[in-house]
Amino acid sequence: MSNVLYPSQKKYLESFIPAKDKLITDLENFAKENRVPILDKLSAEFLEQMVLMTNPKNVLEIGTAIAYSSIRIARLLGEKGKLITLEKSKPNLKLATANIKQAGLQDKIEICFGDALDIMPRLKQKFDFVFLDADKQDYMKLFDLSIPLIKKNGVIFIDNLMWYGYAAKKTVPKKFRNSTRHIREFNEYFMKHPSLKTSLQPIGDGIGIGIKL
Repeated sequence: MSNVLYPSQKKYLESFIPAKDKLITDLENFAKENRVPILDKLSAEFLEQMVLMTNPKNVLEIGTAIAYSSIRIARLLGEKGKLITLEKSKPNLKLATANIKQAGLQDKIEICFGDALDIMPRLKQKFDFVFLDADKQDYMKLFDLSIPLIKKNGVIFIDNLMWYGYAAKKTVPKKFRNSTRHIREFNEYFMKHPSLKTSLQPIGDGIGIGIKL
């Protein structure tokens, strides 16, 4: 749960989100019950809007989890659109594969199993849209590997840049101090990157948007 918005504000904004189909609702319930990190509902709606606005043909997702975002993105891609998603967890791989099959999106989504830090340097194609939502301690490295893979005017969409609101707080609980430091350092680096037009949006847990110059 993000602390960017007051609970009453978040509840009000979520009241305008249309009811989703059973698969999406089931994935949200599974993630909540099993503490699987997925996009906040407001962030997921924003992600879908960005996909519709940019109409990407090639999408790279870094961090598949249970394929919640993969499915929401792939459903909006054009006839020739395709999403490549990277996942290093075997349990997640099994769940994601089953969920993608249930969604009937095997032809739209390709899962690459392994560490993104190893896979990304070997990727040959360029992408119109990159979605980064992986281990926070690796954000800087994954971001640097992403930049050469993004086409001119392509978009990078990054989740958790407010990190439960702690990125903006003076007092941070001990267990979040290290991860908060990583996010703060990343935000400084991201916002000043010379290859991108960047912004931080107070949506969900904080969304970073970068457009390749």
